[in-house]
Amino acid sequence: MERLGIATSVIGLGCWQLGGDWGAVSEDHALATLHAAADAGVTFFDTADVYGDGRSEQLVGRFLRERGTDGITVVTKMGRRATPHVAEEYNGANFRAWNDRSRANLGVDCLDLVQLHCPPTPVYSADEVFDELDAMVAEGRMKAYGVSVETVDEALTAIARPNVASVQIILNVFRRKPLERVLPAAAAAGVSIIARVPLASGLLSGKYDESTTFDATDHRSYNRNGEAFDKGETFSGVPFDVGVAAAREVAALVPEGVSTAQFALRWIADQPGVSVVIPGARNPDQARANAQAGALSPLTRPQLDALERIYDERIREHVHVNW
Repeated sequence: MERLGIATSVIGLGCWQLGGDWGAVSEDHALATLHAAADAGVTFFDTADVYGDGRSEQLVGRFLRERGTDGITVVTKMGRRATPHVAEEYNGANFRAWNDRSRANLGVDCLDLVQLHCPPTPVYSADEVFDELDAMVAEGRMKAYGVSVETVDEALTAIARPNVASVQIILNVFRRKPLERVLPAAAAAGVSIIARVPLASGLLSGKYDESTTFDATDHRSYNRNGEAFDKGETFSGVPFDVGVAAAREVAALVPEGVSTAQFALRWIADQPGVSVVIPGARNPDQARANAQAGALSPLTRPQLDALERIYDERIREHVHVNW
């Protein structure tokens, strides 16, 4: 991560699932998952102040107390606590209040990296927002800052900012648009790309079929059409039945001894400019299996061509113009 000046594992751990919105995960299971990821070589952990209203941060904080912070990078996000979620709420007073809460939840004095959490589009063009973030770095509240975005245009606007260290964006075999402009621009600017929703909310695990259902507390039940937040966060914006059928085609390409999820993660890790991929995990076995994707061989040209064909034939019309 060039502007951060740190090296991290190419496969990280996204900790949204440990906070909420994915069905219940017990505290013991969450901590076991965090430790299993670290034992498997994961050094990058991504959370946010709104995941479980702070539960995810608190669990990561307990994990840090149990394990220590050496060699571990923890990223959190702020901004979604704003009610209403409007650009005017992205101001210095709120930033510092949210920052204080995250530092307390995580049990650290200085946060490794703080990202604005998918703010309203005008925020990316507001000089005063980035002036406040620069001031907070100078105050020792955080080492660096970045943004988590919904769209390619938001990413490009952020990359043009001189002190933005990272852009977190949805990137997977069903969301390929960032390959066209975002990854090249980020590489040229020295901005790290954090690939989120890498398994399209589990579609790319290859384990779902048309009859699969999800708990009522799971965003895969209640946000399919963007009822609670951007619909691109759920199944990457792909209609569920379309995604299930496309995922079957992806699974048919996977070599023996490799899971569909590992295959999909390896595709992202191979993209030039990607610093880290952050799949979530609900249990230690998932965390360990995801981490192993970083050691797989790169995909072959026939596999890459087949994935591109699946995207063009099944997925493109549903997502490419929207984000």
